[in-house]
Amino acid sequence: MRIGAPDQAPGGVAPDVTAFLDAPQMLIGGQSCAGEAGSFDVFNPADGSVLAQVPEASEADVDRAVRAAAAAMQGPWAAMSGAARTGLMLKLADLIEENGEELAQIETLENGKSIMMSRLIEVMSSAEYIRYMAGYATKIRGETLDVSIAIPPGTQYTAFTRKEPVGVVAAITPWNFPLNMAVWKIAPALAAGCTVVLKPAEETPLTSLRLVELIREAGFPDGVVNVVTGGGAVGAALVAHPGVNKVTFTGSTDTGIKIGTRAMQDVKPVTLELGGKAPMVMFDDMDLSLLGPATGIGIFLNTGQTCCAGARLFIQRGIYDEAVSTLKGIVSSLPIGPGMDPANQINPLVSAKHQAHVTAAIERGIADGATPLLDLTAPSDGYFVAPQLFEGAAPSCALMQEEVFGPVAAITPFDTEDEVIAMANDVRYGLGASLWSKDINRVMRLVPKVQAGTVWVNSHNIPDQNMPFGGFKQSGLGREHGSTALDNFLETKAVCVAYS
Repeated sequence: MRIGAPDQAPGGVAPDVTAFLDAPQMLIGGQSCAGEAGSFDVFNPADGSVLAQVPEASEADVDRAVRAAAAAMQGPWAAMSGAARTGLMLKLADLIEENGEELAQIETLENGKSIMMSRLIEVMSSAEYIRYMAGYATKIRGETLDVSIAIPPGTQYTAFTRKEPVGVVAAITPWNFPLNMAVWKIAPALAAGCTVVLKPAEETPLTSLRLVELIREAGFPDGVVNVVTGGGAVGAALVAHPGVNKVTFTGSTDTGIKIGTRAMQDVKPVTLELGGKAPMVMFDDMDLSLLGPATGIGIFLNTGQTCCAGARLFIQRGIYDEAVSTLKGIVSSLPIGPGMDPANQINPLVSAKHQAHVTAAIERGIADGATPLLDLTAPSDGYFVAPQLFEGAAPSCALMQEEVFGPVAAITPFDTEDEVIAMANDVRYGLGASLWSKDINRVMRLVPKVQAGTVWVNSHNIPDQNMPFGGFKQSGLGREHGSTALDNFLETKAVCVAYS
């Protein structure tokens, strides 16, 4: 099965999808298995129905998975050349594309997002990311070093460095881009020669379970990639396992702090991609025709369930009234409905729990004195929340300080550059930001002042596999993408050789 055209509505759920959903299994040591702790339900956000029952891993299952990954580090995988790893990764990318429509439909059914996004980002972008990272498997290199050691007299030394895989990686992924985030972690780890135990979010484990089937089909040795599913206790057991050498996590800042704290008890290195509260700073001279993509991609991409969503709009006073009027019109026109219809641009949120969180954030914004600008209606079935724009939110209120992670944004006017930079930086997060202006001198002057890991100019929320991605402040530790992603999974060993 190949992938459908991005804007083509599926003619119903594919038979392969139905067959997979009937009995999804974990993969440990190359073997499909149920969970010792039973199973749990995964729901369809579009209507709230049970989509599948998924294995619940026990602590013993986690232990088996880590041991399988550790054994694989000592087996054929350890002796495999970089070129051989590249070949397996390229085969995996091909299999993702060959099974693309199945993966896309599973993703939309479990997450709720648009089938267009599932096809373009979750599937096609994931395949390209694997191909990109596959090239690094043959480009791992150290360096020779000049040394000045004078002991004992007459001895000469040659020193060099080696890059070696860190070992067993615990990869814990979020629910907003389940397949894509799994690939972001697995691909560089495999290129570096590591093995992986993947723990997907309990709301959206299904594409990860299908992915590891394709990894096995591609010919990776048993135990190189394992997957365990379940709730937070499964992730906690994985992070705490003494056989894990590295933890990589994407999710909320509060959970990331807990993971980082626990990992440091064993001095395990961590990569954390955490929350955000991105500012979009729009100056008087911006091209107002860009308000469309600024809204659709910058704010409401994935129904606002992105860590870089432009949830705080700062608009210079000279264009403020016109821009707000335009934004209200754009948001009011966005079709709301299930993700299986690619025409819908606002889709259900991932879960009933998250729907309640976003609804509560809107109600709290009103209670804190912010003014809602829209009066839209969401479908009553499923986990929908109608999009909302606010004015008049106080800088210290929750609407301006904490992640909503939904179709909600606050708009604030400003007058001067210094004023808006101070407001933009006045949060604990620093993941993404954007500046909108035709004045290149202004842009280049302000970029160093913005406290964010990525600053887009006249665009927002557009990652690339070659651009390092990560956050300042409480938005995380380390960077993903590009060569920096590979560095997350490599240790540096210095070698010093003495000779006469």
